[in-house]
This record gives sequence, C-alpha cells and structure tokens, in this order.
Amino acid sequence: MSKVSVILGLNYGDEGKGKVSTYLAKDCDIALRCTGGNNAGHTVVFNNEKFVFHLIPSGILNNIDAVIGNGVVIDPKVLFEEIDVLKNYHVDLSKLHISTRAHLIFPYHILEDKLQEDLKGDDKVGTTARGIGPCYMDKANRIGLRVTDMYHDDFEKKLRRNIQNKNAIFKLYNYELIDEDKVVSDYLNYRDLMKPYVMDTVSFLHKQIENNKNIVCEGAQATGLDMDLGDYPMVTSSNPTIGGIQTGSGLSSKVIDKVYGVCKAYASRVGEGPFITEQKNAIGDEIRELGHEYGATTKRPRRCGWMDLVYLKYAVNVNGVTDLALNHLDTIGKMQSVKLCVGYKFRDKIYDEYSDDIIGYENEVEPIYEEYETNYEIGKINSYEELPINAKKYVERIEEYLNVPVSIIGIGPENEDVIIR
Repeated sequence: MSKVSVILGLNYGDEGKGKVSTYLAKDCDIALRCTGGNNAGHTVVFNNEKFVFHLIPSGILNNIDAVIGNGVVIDPKVLFEEIDVLKNYHVDLSKLHISTRAHLIFPYHILEDKLQEDLKGDDKVGTTARGIGPCYMDKANRIGLRVTDMYHDDFEKKLRRNIQNKNAIFKLYNYELIDEDKVVSDYLNYRDLMKPYVMDTVSFLHKQIENNKNIVCEGAQATGLDMDLGDYPMVTSSNPTIGGIQTGSGLSSKVIDKVYGVCKAYASRVGEGPFITEQKNAIGDEIRELGHEYGATTKRPRRCGWMDLVYLKYAVNVNGVTDLALNHLDTIGKMQSVKLCVGYKFRDKIYDEYSDDIIGYENEVEPIYEEYETNYEIGKINSYEELPINAKKYVERIEEYLNVPVSIIGIGPENEDVIIR
C-alpha cells in the first residue's frame, strides 16, 4: 500500500524540514513540493556536500522522482540555476517533473514586491523580494500565467499585455520599467528549456499511488506564516499548512499516512512579526551562533528564543500532526540550561493555548517558563536510549505537553545525524 508522508514546519520556517525530508526520502519513490516559491530554502548536507534548495525537492538527491506541484510559484531563472548545480553533481534530472498548473514568476513580480514594501513604510512585512506575493496576487486576480500557458499560441500576447499593464503602474511611481522584449525573449527560451520536465503532475501522483509508490511531501515555510492561520499580515502568500499540501498537489486527505511536524529545540524567526519567546539579549545571540541561524535564502540573521509549546500545540492541532521531528537537540546541549514556554499570562489571565484574544497584543504577553538543565554532549549517538538524561527529560516534556510522539531527533548537521524512535 502506498504511503504519503507530509513534512510541515510548526513555527516560522527554518526548522530543518529539508533534513527530515531528505532522510525520509531514502525509503520513498517520490519527493513532492506543494507550496511557496524560491523565498523558501532547504539546506541539506548530503554525502558530505552542502546543497541549498529553493524550488526542487531535496529528496531528488536520493535518486527518486521529484515533483514541483501545482501550488508552487516558479521563477525559471532560479529553477535553472538549481538544475545547473545538480547537473554538476550528476543528479539524475530526468526524474524532475514540473506541474503544468504551477504559476510563473516574472521580473515584474519582483519589482512589484519591492514597490509594495516601499509603499508600506514602517508597516513593511519584510518579504524576501522574490516576487512571491505579487505572483500569488496575479493568480487570485486571474491574470497569472502558468507553465502550461507557455505552450499556447497566445502566450506572448498575454505576457506583453501583463508587462505593459505593470509598466503603467511602475511609471506612476517613478519606478524603473520592465524591458518588454527582453522578458519575452527570456521566457520563450525558458519555455524550451523547461519542456522536458513539464507534465500533468496531479495525474502522475495518483497513478503512482495506485502503483503503491511512497511519497514524501516537502513543506515550505511553516504554520506561523500561513496566509489564513498564521500571524497575518506578517505571513507568506500561500498556505504552508496541511490544506496547502492538498490543494498544491491534488492529493486527497485519505491518502496521507503520516504528518511530521518539524520544530527545533529552541525557536527562531526571520523578518517581522510577533515572537513571544524571543530573546533580544545575549541568550538569543548565543542560540543564533550555536545553531548557525542565518537564512538559507537571504543570509539574514534569524531572531532566536525559547521553544514555545503553547504555539506548537496550536500548530499540531491545525495540521493534524501525527509525529514530531525535533532538530538541534545537540545545539541546546551546548548551553548550561534552557527554557520551555508552557503558558501565557495576558492581562491577569493564564492561557495554555494560543488564542485570538492575544493577536495584536503579543508584546503584552508574558511567557510562563519551565527551566531545564542541559549541558550535555551527544556526539554520534545512535539510539534514544543512549541520550543523556537531561536530553531525555526535555524531549519527554515536549511529548507530554503536545501529546504527540517525538519520532525523529536531529543531533547534528549531517543528513544522517538523526535518531529514529
């Protein structure tokens, strides 16, 4: 029987989903990406080589089929930069498949992204300026162009229309204008380069399920950045929760076997937005350096703080998480002690769940912490039984609070540095 495993971030991204996905892909036939664009990045250390993925599922390193699903927005320039890198490592790219229904990012989307951030002033979201939001805007506005559109006779006409309309807006704001002829020429070239990979991925995936093939769905971003369920407006422009996996792939809920929620033994966030357990002090700096917390895509230093079990409980419930993947247990072992947030105090009321009551007032929320001794060395431990007692106490408290088993534990930077329970 086919097994479909979903990998989702439970905080704000950068939890190490790529590591978990690539590890699980060893026992799968297909790696699938369903949402987001090249604003996401998976950094994977595989066979002693470091890879940074932005669009292509990292599971392709296991020599399996890799699918970019219909919910992804694709910048062809970035796509072929990744393809060129993988070719240098002799990765079998004949197994890469791109959905006909995926939407395309164009240079005008990137320029729109920058313009919109400028116009927001102090209320900017802190996007990666990769054109993701404007591409999804065009998708919702029904003027977006999909991969399939490149192979229709009216593609150039529609593209020129879009460029002319966007340039009219840029001109109003004294912004640079898009070179219409160059963009058309570039994308006609991309059309030819992309053709070997393009297919109806929805039909492909369902046929593979009928043939009892195993699929791992690689999530992008995380629950806290979900357009509907995250910290709006400081969110991404798609649904990186379980619903986005289904709409971004065409898979139904009945075929999903496991939902792995990925988190770190502490917490981090890139960009603007609430972060109740953030440590704007030497502790946050220490976590950042010990965990090498700098963005895979932007290189921006991440904001760091303590693990927030209250928020994680919300993320677990929203996504129907069946198993936890806990990364960076080795990192907190380098500290003397760490804290877990087990409740919130807000206006003399105690909360043990994430509530709409506090949205917009996060700066007034006082975290309630439990402190745990760490100061241990994991090294190359191979089993849970070998873990130091302080590490076990921490893991088991997380399991108790969230009522979900920690099935995967990351204990180092390499792809194989994991403990499976």
